[in-house]
Amino acid sequence: MARRRSLLALPALLAAAPRAQAQPAWPDRPIAIVVGFLPGGSVDIGARLLADRMAPRLGPQARIIIENRPGAGGSLAAEYVARQPADGHLLTVSSASSHGTNPAALPDTVRYDALGDFTHLAVIGGGPMCIVVPGSSPHRSIAALVAAAKAARAPLLWGSSGSGGIGHLTGELFAHRAGFRGEYVPYRGGSAVLEAMRKAEIDFSVEVLASAMPHLRDGSSRALAVTSPGRHSLLPDVASLQEQGFAGFDIVTWNVLQGPRGIPDAVADRINRAAMEAMAEPDLRRRLAGAGIDPAEPSTPDSTREFVASELRKFQGIVRETGLRLGRG
Repeated sequence: MARRRSLLALPALLAAAPRAQAQPAWPDRPIAIVVGFLPGGSVDIGARLLADRMAPRLGPQARIIIENRPGAGGSLAAEYVARQPADGHLLTVSSASSHGTNPAALPDTVRYDALGDFTHLAVIGGGPMCIVVPGSSPHRSIAALVAAAKAARAPLLWGSSGSGGIGHLTGELFAHRAGFRGEYVPYRGGSAVLEAMRKAEIDFSVEVLASAMPHLRDGSSRALAVTSPGRHSLLPDVASLQEQGFAGFDIVTWNVLQGPRGIPDAVADRINRAAMEAMAEPDLRRRLAGAGIDPAEPSTPDSTREFVASELRKFQGIVRETGLRLGRG
């Protein structure tokens, strides 16, 4: 009887075999990595460096292209990616803004679930924010900037990459704990913020270190503090906010590789493996670090999701502390 059941099952198995063999190889076309910021910012830099080293690990003909969709602190790109097919051919390098601060500060207007609408693939890295003034600014310390903000008849103008983004929440927390109010000016990306700084259109900005570094090197901007607990190797002479009297101030930005919810496990594992192999290359780690992006330790899809969840909880706490209420900017 068992032999008869096996024989009866054989035609079905044979019929299924051609269909299995007909499954297209992945990837069978270029992979797009969507970046929610302008070219030249930290997320864009990290995405391009990673894509260059990941592509050969996904196949001899694999190509990865970068697609910039800036706006709303990365949320426009996240909304777009969340609605795309989960076949592994469209990914995104997300940021602390799109998947941490925006959902925390804009819970009623962000049109995606930062955890549930995405396949979380790998943590790339991150780094501190910088409190930055124009190179022509008279302020040469955080204390001087805070004193000027408190004494000014009109609020100081300050900017970052989009309302609800990590620069915005970091700046709001800084002003809240320093005891002054400024007037916030949102921009579409770090490069736009720092161009405004070059022209002295704003009094200070709160930007990702990787985005700020070219302008700090050429003197068009000057860093007064970093937001990590300690100093950063790229700016050893710049004290942290903690060192300058802001006890417990600890905010770093981060980049994670994600895709739409539902990418098959086998494809997700291949993407993670390619990313981890690329991230293990000393040269790539040096190039990321040189751009102000501290390379992350190895991660899995599960640990990446846990990381994003913990950071989202942290930013929700900052929103509660500052009382920040926003509409889409």
